[in-house]
Amino acid sequence: MQKIKMTIGGLIITAEMFDTPTADAIFQTLPFASTARTWGEEVYFDTPVRAEIETDARDVVEAGELAFWLAGSAIAIGFGPTPVSQGDEIRLASPCNIWGRALEDVRTLSGVWDGAAITVEAL
Repeated sequence: MQKIKMTIGGLIITAEMFDTPTADAIFQTLPFASTARTWGEEVYFDTPVRAEIETDARDVVEAGELAFWLAGSAIAIGFGPTPVSQGDEIRLASPCNIWGRALEDVRTLSGVWDGAAITVEAL
């Protein structure tokens, strides 16, 4: 199983990648840099990746699941409610491809600010 390291505003999140076309596309573009944006309790950032929607894409995720937001070509990491959540669920803006899982507690991302530097690289 392939693994990556994301450095997000000084925090390090390692992740295992699933066997999906989106995960493969992300891995093939490594390394890359981006800038954090926040939306409720979600951090997301642009990538150089393009992907097609996968059959199991969804908008409600669990903390730690890594999503690829197709409309924005961005990686989205939800760790709590967003503006469109119903109750305590983690609901993303639209259905996303789930391509990996963080190995650390993603709730540490609550301290990340808009504009924080991000690097994504293979482990």
